Amino acid sequence: MTTAETHTPPAPPSRPGLRDVRSPLWTGPFTLYFTARAVSLLGDAMMPVAAALAVGALYGVSGAGLVLGTWTGTFVVLVLFGGVLTDRIGARRTMVAADLVRVLTQGVLAVAFFAGRPPFWLLVTMAAVAGAAVAMFLPGVNGMVPLVAADPQRANATLKVADALAHLLGPALAGLLIALTGAGAVYAIDSGTFLLSALCLALVRPALPAAARTGGPLRHELRQGWREFRARTWMWAVILVWMVLGVLLFGPLVPLGSALVADRLGPNAYGLAVSCLGAGTVLGGLVALRLRPARPLAAGTAAMALYTALPLCMAVDAGLPLLLAGHVLGGAALAFWSVMWATSVQTHTPPAVLNRVSAYELAGSVSGISLGQLLAGPAAALASPDHLLLLSAAACLTGCATLFATPTIRTLPRTPTTPG
Repeated sequence: MTTAETHTPPAPPSRPGLRDVRSPLWTGPFTLYFTARAVSLLGDAMMPVAAALAVGALYGVSGAGLVLGTWTGTFVVLVLFGGVLTDRIGARRTMVAADLVRVLTQGVLAVAFFAGRPPFWLLVTMAAVAGAAVAMFLPGVNGMVPLVAADPQRANATLKVADALAHLLGPALAGLLIALTGAGAVYAIDSGTFLLSALCLALVRPALPAAARTGGPLRHELRQGWREFRARTWMWAVILVWMVLGVLLFGPLVPLGSALVADRLGPNAYGLAVSCLGAGTVLGGLVALRLRPARPLAAGTAAMALYTALPLCMAVDAGLPLLLAGHVLGGAALAFWSVMWATSVQTHTPPAVLNRVSAYELAGSVSGISLGQLLAGPAAALASPDHLLLLSAAACLTGCATLFATPTIRTLPRTPTTPG
C-alpha cells in the first residue's frame, strides 16, 4: 500500500443499531453554495446551444466548432495551474474571481450580439478567456463541498439533481430566447448567472477551516499534486479507464448517436432521448441521496455497467420506447456513479491537496473526451456509426469489468459521516 493510501480510514465495525449521523444539509453555507452552482450550471447549459445556433449561423459549423474547441483546449491546458492557484489562495476566492471574469466575457459577447455581427476574433478570444476562467473555477468545486456540507454524499447528490435539471431546462431556454430575441439575450442571462454565483460564493462562510495555503514554486506544487494523485491507486486507475472510455464511449457518443437516431427516427426523436437522459440523471441523483453503499466505487461501477444500454439501444436500431428507456437508464447510471466518485475523492484526499488532485482528475477525464470527439468524424468514414456504437457498448462493459477487478477500487470504503 502506498503512503497516501494509508490515509484511507478503515471501515467502521458493524454494530447492531448503529446508524450514520445525518447532519442537516440545508445550512446557510450550503444553501448559498447550492444557489451559486445551480444558477451557473443553468448558464453553462445554455452556452452550447447558443454557440451552435448563433455562432454557427454566422460562421458555419467549422466556426462554431473552433469556438467550442478553443474553450475546451484552453481549459485542458490550464486546469492543472488552476488546481495550484486554488490550493494557494483558497477555493472560494478563486471561484469568485473566475465567475467575475465570466461575467465580463459573456457581457462583452452580449453587447456584441446586440450591436450586430460580432467579429470572429472576438468570439474566439472570449472563448479562450472563458475557458481559462473555468480552468480556475472547477478544481475548487470538489474542495468546497466538504467545507459547506457535513455529509458530502447528500450534497453531491443534490448538486447532481440540480445539474440534471439545468441541462433539461437550459438548452430549451436558450433555443427559445434565440428564436424570440436573438443570441444577445442568452449571453446577457449567462453573464447574470455568473454574477449571482459570484455574489453567493462571496457570502459563503465555510463551516470548516479552509485548507492550509501553499506557497512553494509552481513546479514543486504541481509535482506534489501529481505525487498525491499517483499514490492513490484507486484514483489513477479510474482516470486511466475513464480516458479510454472518453475516446471510445463518451466522446463519440453524441456526434455518432445524434446522426444515427435522427436518420432513423427523425430529429425530434433525438431531442426526446436527450430529455430522457436528463430525467434519468435526476433519478440517479435522487437514488444517490438515499442509497449509501459501504463500498461506493464498487456500487458505482455496478451502476455504470447499466450505462451500456445507452449506446446499445442506438446501435441495434431499437424502436423509440427502447431508445428512451435506454437513455433514462444511462442517465441514472452515470449520475449515481458521479456522486459515488465525487464523494470518494472528497473524503479520501487530504484537504491541503484536494484541489490539485481534482485538477489532475479533470485534465485526464476531459482530454479523453476531447480526443474521442475529434476522432469521431474520421472513424465514421472507416466504419458505420452502428458498428462504432457497438464498440462503445463493449468498451463500457470492459471498462466496468476492469474497474471492478481492481482491488483498491472494489474495496474502497465509504468514509462514515461524523457529527459536525
